[in-house]
Amino acid sequence: MLRRALATLMLLLAALVAGAPAPARAAALSIDIFGPGQSRVNMAFTEPLPLAPAPALPPEAARFATLVRENLGYLPFLHLVPDGEILGGTRMPGVVRDDIDMRRFQISKVDLVMTTGWQPGADGSRLECRVYEASSGRLVLGKAYLRVDAQGLVRVADLFCSHFMEALTGRGEFFRSRLAFSRREGQKREIWTMTPQGRDLRQVSFLGGASSSPAWSVDGRYLAFAHHSVWQHTLAVWDSQTNRIFETKVPGTTIGGMDFMPDGTLAVAMTRGNMDIFKMTRDLTRVGDTLVSNWAIDVSPSFDAEGRLMAFTSDRQGNPQIFVKDMQTGREERVTYEGKYNTSPSISPDGRLVVYSRRTPEGHRIFISDIQAMRERQLTFGPGNDEEPAFSPDGYFIVFSSNRSGAYKLYLTTRHGDEPRALETGGGAATHPAFGLRGD
Repeated sequence: MLRRALATLMLLLAALVAGAPAPARAAALSIDIFGPGQSRVNMAFTEPLPLAPAPALPPEAARFATLVRENLGYLPFLHLVPDGEILGGTRMPGVVRDDIDMRRFQISKVDLVMTTGWQPGADGSRLECRVYEASSGRLVLGKAYLRVDAQGLVRVADLFCSHFMEALTGRGEFFRSRLAFSRREGQKREIWTMTPQGRDLRQVSFLGGASSSPAWSVDGRYLAFAHHSVWQHTLAVWDSQTNRIFETKVPGTTIGGMDFMPDGTLAVAMTRGNMDIFKMTRDLTRVGDTLVSNWAIDVSPSFDAEGRLMAFTSDRQGNPQIFVKDMQTGREERVTYEGKYNTSPSISPDGRLVVYSRRTPEGHRIFISDIQAMRERQLTFGPGNDEEPAFSPDGYFIVFSSNRSGAYKLYLTTRHGDEPRALETGGGAATHPAFGLRGD
């Protein structure tokens, strides 16, 4: 089993919005975000306030506070302290440090305090968000947003939470990402997208038949997927900017997974005699370089952020196992040695971890392997079958498909195996999840 890392990440205490100077020798707050049983950081929110004398706060103020709380609820290393637990209440005379009575938050064992200030305007409001360290009063993060209105409120909340997570962990892409997945309704399977919080649920393919195995381009603009119809097996690409789908007949007969490389080219596993992995030409009509070729079945390519490593599944040693290929040296190394059926690999953006599904006597379970230390750990424990894991762009979250509640739905956990959280995907079975950045 992979030993739990025992390290801490320092908060980035940068004064990004004007505020009072920090004490010269205050100790920086550090937090442990390395898995279940971790020490959680307590965070509280002051009441939203106007930035200048105004008749009332804009109606967006309360909704924004709710959105931020909902977003930050996805971070297992945070505990959001209810307002009623703050001795003396959460109403302050202002939003900067000198206006905040830090003692009441310290007594309530709060580590971080967030303030929001609003200035209504004719074309939307100015919003200022600050997060302070309760023990020292130092500014952890400060951001200002202009022309905030009801239509853009969700995006502003996501953007702030992305900046906040980045300040805590160094990576904040989760709140700037979206999911693609295949949803089955009746005899059809189409591709849908949504944010990982379950917002903006949208059907993007209307091709009939069965669409599966979605993969996002690095910039989030394109979404490639396989489409099976009664007559043929095709490769389709949805352009999120134009909302159009390009569909082409691939030179092979069957598609066994795909992934975009960092340079924008698409790697596809397809049958051309054997099931091998190929790089497609830019126009997706011809096969370019062969990436993996073997007498066996090779499927499910997955690249790290630099395109240096590619994880894939191969049965070259008698049953499906996970391998990683160094794209510079051409060396291929086996990752999994336990179990006789390991499939659906996803490699972390930094290339260190590979997550995959293994068939066990109790059903399919999600495992994660540190390919540098050659150690693995089980992440999920059912019930039902847990399959098709995929890393988020920040490498912290993992989405997977499971029938633990009956029909297959999507669930969210972390690379440390935190309690899976069900995602709302609408009716029908949801499978083949894939994370990508928002292209807009």
